[in-house]
Amino acid sequence: MGQELRGGDEILLAFGRALRAAGVPVTHDRQQQFLDAAAELGMDDQRCTYLAGRATLCSGPEDLDRYDQVFTAFFGPDGLPRPRPAQRSGVSYTTGLPDAEGSGAGDTEGQDVVRAMASSAEVLRQRDVATMSAAERHRLAGMFATLQPRPPLRHSARQRPSARGRVDAPRTLRASLRWMGEPAAVAWRRRSVRPRRVVLLIDVSGSMSNYADALLRLAHRLTQSLRVQGGSVETFTVGTRLTHLTRAMRVHDVERALVIAGEAVPDWSGGTRLGETLKVFGDRWGQRGLARGAVVVVFSDGWERGDPSLLGEQMGRLARIAHRVVWVNPHRGKAGYEPIQQGVVAALPHCDDFVAGHSLATFDELTRVIADA
Repeated sequence: MGQELRGGDEILLAFGRALRAAGVPVTHDRQQQFLDAAAELGMDDQRCTYLAGRATLCSGPEDLDRYDQVFTAFFGPDGLPRPRPAQRSGVSYTTGLPDAEGSGAGDTEGQDVVRAMASSAEVLRQRDVATMSAAERHRLAGMFATLQPRPPLRHSARQRPSARGRVDAPRTLRASLRWMGEPAAVAWRRRSVRPRRVVLLIDVSGSMSNYADALLRLAHRLTQSLRVQGGSVETFTVGTRLTHLTRAMRVHDVERALVIAGEAVPDWSGGTRLGETLKVFGDRWGQRGLARGAVVVVFSDGWERGDPSLLGEQMGRLARIAHRVVWVNPHRGKAGYEPIQQGVVAALPHCDDFVAGHSLATFDELTRVIADA
C-alpha cells in the first residue's frame, strides 16, 4: 500500500481482495481508505470493521448485498476469519503469521481462504463460457462489474480554448482591443475530443446460443459504462433477422434488461444469415449514419447459411463507412482453431481486428481494443 502495514492490515487487505474476486470494484484508493477508517475506529470491534468497509469499499447500492455475503463468509459471525474446512488429500496450506497464542492459524487461515477465492475467480475469468455449469454462470454474471470499459475518442470539428495548440487569433485580437490596442496575452485553441459511437452486432444463432447470455451481459456493461462517460452504444442481434436492442440495454438492472431483450428477439437459436441481416442493417441504419465513423463490433463464429459472397460484400460496405470494424469469434482463442469457415474467410479482409471472445478475460481485452480504436 506504499507504507508500512499496521498490525491486522494483512487481514483487511485480504478481505479487500476477496471482495474484488467476488465482483465488488475495490480500487487501491478505497482499500487505503478502508485501512485508515478501520485503524481509526478500532479493529477489535466487529461492527466498526463492518461499517468502515461498507462506507469505503462499496461504490453503490448494488454492492451492498455482495459485501454482506463476503463479510460473513470471510470474518464469520464473531468477526474473525472463519476456520478453513478439513484439508483434502493433495492440498496443502502454508502458515507463517503468528496469532495471539503463537499458532499463526487465525491470520493464515483467512489468507488461505482469500487465496483460494482469488484463484478460483481467476480460473473462472479464463474459462470458456460455453463449458460452464449454471452455478458458474451465475457467479460469472456478478463478475462483469469488474470490467471497466472506456469509450473510443475522436477529434471534433469544434475547437475550444486551451493552454496550448493553435493561436486563437479572434480571441487574441479582442483581448488586445480591450486594452486599447496594447499587446495582450496570446490565446490558444485546440480541437475538442468526443467519444465515438460503438455499434454491437451479436449473432444469436444456434451455434452461438451458449454465448448469447454472456454477450448480452457484456453489451449491457458497455452500454451502462460508456453512457456515464458520455459515449453511445447501439446494440443489435443478428441471425435470421435484425433486432434493435439498444432500448433494452439502457435499462439499468441487467436481469430486467435481459428479460426485455429475450422478449424482443424472435430468432433465438435459429439459423445464420449474416449477409442478409447486415444488408438490412446497412440499408436501414448504416445509411442513416449510425455506423458512420463508429467502432462496429461483430460477435459471430462465422457459420453462414446464406451466400458468403453477400457477407463479404456487406462487410466491405460496413468497413467503408465505419471508423474500425472488429470481429469477435468465440473460437479464436482456442487451441487448434483455424479461420476456415466460409463466413469468416469472406469477412476477414474487411476487418481491422480479429479477436477472441469466449471468456471474461477475452471480454476485458476486447474493451481495451474498443477503447484504443
